Amino acid sequence: MPRAEEVKPYDAHEEKGAQVEQMFDSIAPAYDFMNNAMTFGLHRYWRNRALRMLDAQLPPHSPSKPLMLLDVACGTGDVTFHLQRLYGSGARIEGIDLSGGMLAVARQRLERMPREVQESITFTEGDCLALPYADNTFDAITVAYGVRNFADLPAGYAEMHRVLRPGGSLCVIELCEPSGALMRAGYRIYSRRLIPLVGRLVSGDRSAYTYLPQSIAACPQREAMTKLMTDAGFHKATYTTLFPGAIAIYLARK
Repeated sequence: MPRAEEVKPYDAHEEKGAQVEQMFDSIAPAYDFMNNAMTFGLHRYWRNRALRMLDAQLPPHSPSKPLMLLDVACGTGDVTFHLQRLYGSGARIEGIDLSGGMLAVARQRLERMPREVQESITFTEGDCLALPYADNTFDAITVAYGVRNFADLPAGYAEMHRVLRPGGSLCVIELCEPSGALMRAGYRIYSRRLIPLVGRLVSGDRSAYTYLPQSIAACPQREAMTKLMTDAGFHKATYTTLFPGAIAIYLARK
């Protein structure tokens, strides 16, 4: 089994980061539709459950003392915007992503929102392995379906640990393969045959949706993922697996 860093969308001999950027630029217009279709809308439940779990760990906040939140690999802004809905003027939210195409969609969505929402969110195009923020900046960091795309997963966790404040929390939402044999067999048929077909028809990029199940299979899962977090300096790393066994929520503290 290859490591997650070795699984690439297009060319096995080229650097992963540039290919991930190219892939998400390519599928950005269809991304939200495909995300909803592939998960049968369950991604909203997974997101909401994860952010409720994160909320239980956050410090007191108010407009005069807002939370500083960072959404890494923010994509089209789904988690970013939900954080704003949860905390309103009680948070300042940064979203960062490697893909200019994905961020263009996020910024278009932001432009249609009220001024107070626009003033609380900033989107930045940048490398998640070299975050453009000072040490100990954020109260919490979220990553939804992004860590498996890192060109260097330990380096990505080290960077997030660096910019998180002492006592701050990391919340990672990531796909995984079901542990039960029957569910895993059904998942593999769905993810390896149906998703690439539909992805090609909707987005025009079959490689992107062939890469998806390959990257999930190669990504560290459950205990292996929490060990990576611990190795990067986090503590109290835990995971919770949600129905249908193909999604895990990871929480850790600095």
